[in-house]
Amino acid sequence: MLDDLVNTALELFVPHPGVETKEKAAKLLEEEFKETLSDVNVSCLEVACFRAEEDAKSGLVPGLTKERFMGRPGLVADELLGMTIANYIAGARGIFEFIRFDQAKPGILKKLGPISNDAVGGLIAGVSSNMYTRALNKK
Repeated sequence: MLDDLVNTALELFVPHPGVETKEKAAKLLEEEFKETLSDVNVSCLEVACFRAEEDAKSGLVPGLTKERFMGRPGLVADELLGMTIANYIAGARGIFEFIRFDQAKPGILKKLGPISNDAVGGLIAGVSSNMYTRALNKK
């Protein structure tokens, strides 16, 4: 799973001062993911999103039909959850990065459901943003 997260982040990699190569980025991303995923708040948010998706698929969310859940116009809450996770991890920079990942849906994100792709996208965006920021600060 960690490899999937790192590889997804690398699909939108842009060379940056302090992190000029994909090899260096992969190492820094792995470190950032381990640190971020050790935060119980991040874990709780991720688990809550996956659980909400399971409940929505089962028709257990009041007022949300399975058809609306899987169709358009769909939810806005999934985007808000992803942005919240990105913001918790990396602030406004994380939200900016979330928009890039949400629009492109690289790697594992295109394989996940409507809520989980935004939850994982928020995680990847926050971690990716922190990687760039920390690399720049070390420079």
